[in-house]
Amino acid sequence: MSMESALSDSSAAAVQEEDSSQLVPIKAILSRSDKGVGLCGQNVRIGGWVRKGRVAGKGAFAFLEVNDGSCPSNLQVIVLATLYKLRDVVATGTSIHAEGRLKLPAEGSAQSIELEVENLIDVGTVCNAAKYPLPKAKLPLEFLRDFVHLRPRTSIISSIARIRNALAHATHTFFQTHGFLYVQTPIITTIDCEGAGEMFQVTTLLSDAERLEKELKETPPPSEADLKVAELAVKEKGEAVSLLKSAKAGKDEVIAAVAELTKAKESFSKLDERYKLGERFRLGGGIPKKDGKVESYACALGRVYTFGPTFRAENSHTSRHLAEFWMVEPEIAFADIQDDMKYAEAYVRFLCQWLLDHCYDDMEVMSDQTAIQRLEMVANSKFHRVTYTEAIAILEEAAKVKKFENKVEWGIDLASEHERYLTEEKFKAPVIVYNYPKEIKAFYMKVNEDNKTVAAMDVLVPKVGELIGGSQREENYEMLKHRMLEMGLPLEQYQWYLDLRAYGTVKHSGFGMGFERMILFATGLDNIRDVIPFPRYPGRADL
Repeated sequence: MSMESALSDSSAAAVQEEDSSQLVPIKAILSRSDKGVGLCGQNVRIGGWVRKGRVAGKGAFAFLEVNDGSCPSNLQVIVLATLYKLRDVVATGTSIHAEGRLKLPAEGSAQSIELEVENLIDVGTVCNAAKYPLPKAKLPLEFLRDFVHLRPRTSIISSIARIRNALAHATHTFFQTHGFLYVQTPIITTIDCEGAGEMFQVTTLLSDAERLEKELKETPPPSEADLKVAELAVKEKGEAVSLLKSAKAGKDEVIAAVAELTKAKESFSKLDERYKLGERFRLGGGIPKKDGKVESYACALGRVYTFGPTFRAENSHTSRHLAEFWMVEPEIAFADIQDDMKYAEAYVRFLCQWLLDHCYDDMEVMSDQTAIQRLEMVANSKFHRVTYTEAIAILEEAAKVKKFENKVEWGIDLASEHERYLTEEKFKAPVIVYNYPKEIKAFYMKVNEDNKTVAAMDVLVPKVGELIGGSQREENYEMLKHRMLEMGLPLEQYQWYLDLRAYGTVKHSGFGMGFERMILFATGLDNIRDVIPFPRYPGRADL
């Protein structure tokens, strides 16, 4: 049997016999239905990094568990002492480029197939195994954040990388197959989308002002005294960490102290963010809500989407915020709020099913044992649709027996606890809430006939709450202009936006999804810094 035919049932490309130098992905060997047994006797070339290694046979050979990043599974590799100095190849982190013969392991072995090396082409040794920061033991994600350049070699981070890749592929697949045009919008804009000169906002479409405004309404801004207390706590925790390090305390003790320092920083950051927002509102600063470049293309090409990085300048250290993150934002001409909700539901269900079909093995690596069940539930559920008014009535009834931290009444923006109650307890399924009060939504959203609500919608899912936010856009020139003046926005900066209504206006809708938020939902992880390759946040922009 040729190598090409032997690997024909694998997702990886088959190795051409005439090109013996081509590497065979470990996934192509181990992800077969027979776990690679059918390849016994085949000669292959692999390249990867040693996850674990040990010398055996009284120094005659070594067992290596090698991973090349193509899948979560490791391939067992046997290296003879006659080929290389064994102590230099067993160290975790060592890279090897080798060719040899696949064979069945000894009876009783946990492996289904193993590679006996015949030629060790290259070895990248670890210069000091004792100092290698990623030992065999499982390490907490908090610790790995200090080694972003090496953490992709761990099982959890490499699986997250493959899940992220799959979701990106699925995003383009979904929109391309539905006739959308991919538009690359700029990430630099002259419009101050946050409405405050001390901040920058580089965005493909929508700003985060709504979310910040929501947080401010839920929790009153702190005083200067509150800030000083939180700042003092950060200083004390920082000094404690420094003392432990200087005293050469144990790793567990230092990690625990660092975790306490991180919590203190996050607490201070939240207070500082709300304080600044409170000052902005106290001084009457307006918050423009939309950049809208992709909208101009929808008003010419029909259906478009953009998928790219977004930036925010808040001094935030929370587990939910980054200075740089990615957004997926489609815009649809000749579409109302009902069409918008249909596309959003179809997109989310498509993403969940894609992961189940293409990343099941990586999903099994996640520590959240309910993550796969959530994906299956969302992929196979019909999303419940309720108006904002209906949602408030449901929450008011629940509040009679359940204590919410945030007050429930018509006119509030739903808090995370409200969103999760609707999805996790009331409906036990994804929910789309639509027709929100216009006072809590952006100027560009279509005002409904009742003149009290706008055609806005949020897709809510278990665990994270809001996953997608969208709306039908206001296509009426005079109404849009009125809303802009009502909110104190400078018309001259938005004349181009008004032009889209003045010259061939069209009913249109769109939505935005934070890409990292989708990954958090899928994996069940809690910190956004763990689902992006190189997290950017205040004080961290290295590499």
